[in-house]
Amino acid sequence: MRSRTWAIGTAVLAAVALAARRVRRRRPQPVSSTTFASRNAQLAAVGARAGASHAVHRARLVTASGERRDQLESEHQLRTAAQVAAALGNMKGALMKIGQMASYLDDGMPEPVRAALASLQQDAPPMSAELTAQVVRDELGADPARVFAQWDPEPIAAASIGQVHRAVTQSGLAVAVKVQYPGVDDAIRADLVNTDLLFRALGMMFPGLDPGPLVDELRARLTEELDYGNEAVNQRFFVDAFRGHPNISVPGVIDELSTRRVLTTELAVGSRFAEVEQWSQTERDLAAEAIYRFVFGSIYRLHAFNGDPHPGNYLFRPGGHVTFLDFGLVKRYLPADVELFESLIRLLVVEHDVPAFRRLLEDHHVLRRDPAISDDDVAGYFGHFYELVMNDAVFTIEPEYSSETVRMYFDPNGRYAHVARAANVPPAFVITQRINLGLTAVLGRLRPTANFRRIAEELWPFVGGPPSTAMGEAEAAWLASR
Repeated sequence: MRSRTWAIGTAVLAAVALAARRVRRRRPQPVSSTTFASRNAQLAAVGARAGASHAVHRARLVTASGERRDQLESEHQLRTAAQVAAALGNMKGALMKIGQMASYLDDGMPEPVRAALASLQQDAPPMSAELTAQVVRDELGADPARVFAQWDPEPIAAASIGQVHRAVTQSGLAVAVKVQYPGVDDAIRADLVNTDLLFRALGMMFPGLDPGPLVDELRARLTEELDYGNEAVNQRFFVDAFRGHPNISVPGVIDELSTRRVLTTELAVGSRFAEVEQWSQTERDLAAEAIYRFVFGSIYRLHAFNGDPHPGNYLFRPGGHVTFLDFGLVKRYLPADVELFESLIRLLVVEHDVPAFRRLLEDHHVLRRDPAISDDDVAGYFGHFYELVMNDAVFTIEPEYSSETVRMYFDPNGRYAHVARAANVPPAFVITQRINLGLTAVLGRLRPTANFRRIAEELWPFVGGPPSTAMGEAEAAWLASR
């Protein structure tokens, strides 16, 4: 499976290497192309050039000794990794988001490529200071140096849609200013044309999948993400919901300095994810518990999910204090959606009633009715995604569990591949699947150990269990005070 994953990954990632060679010779630009035709042309040209480069590399391996072959392979991976990261970083938009996801989803990817793609989580190639200033002028009416008392022209983070600068307001408040890349809206719309084709192809691979609603949901959520006014609304919602929480914080929005393409928030401080990975296991357990409580507390208490869980969207302080960033991609659930989530958990996890669980999946078009699929198959496939809460016991989320979760979706030769092919993703589940892929991958890197079942029972409204940890006791006291 690893070799197959890397073979597929190489074919996809090679399709952007030439774009890197083109843009590295130019001054960094916000978006290297913005139309469907031009972005597709970049990818097609890359494929041709990368294919020739790979052929030369394979020819060199034929006459190399064992040790020299390893060296050549490593050098080739490093070159490819740098090219891929540079290309996706300059292209921005949805393609860069794919690179971000790949960096923490694919355990079968060679480490040099994964590490290079990880740089896209917060360190993509930035736009020039002149372009940044122009966006601020257009949106806020004056140069950054006049709008703000202090302005740092060097970004502290650069991601798929915009980059973030430190600044100080005229009233003396330290803030983070997110400035959208010019042209990124056109680039993402061009990428969404490709996304439509991609998911129609997935519909052929997985006959149970209805790609239409899935594509529509993704398009709606990604289009919303382009409007920082919408993100400000989302962020204010979470600020109010978690105000005063003992372990969870969300930076406040500065309304008078925020527009559709500029978002100004309180400056948050803390350690980045890579640093936290080196902290003690106790600290990593606490950090993971805070993330877990934020995600599932939001779904069940607020009927909302901040749908972009990746390592660049957290800042950490010791003792399990986590600041959550980036609220552009938020899913609001109808009460019926949350009721379905609760019913599925109750039937499979609490009551272990697999036939009833299966009927509910089929009734809501999550699973196609197929007599060739046994109840044991249903329990084996879907049970994997609930494994950490299936029993009242301590569970460690290892990277291997995260990798197995990815394979459950995409391995055509896996034990439960026939169930995956019969599965569908209704609109309510589209962004929620980021829990199974993104959140599980993030937690797997922390390797946390906890009784997640008892923590979950605190958060499930149909259980309402008592606090099971010190963090749970602090959260219960906070909830009682509101």
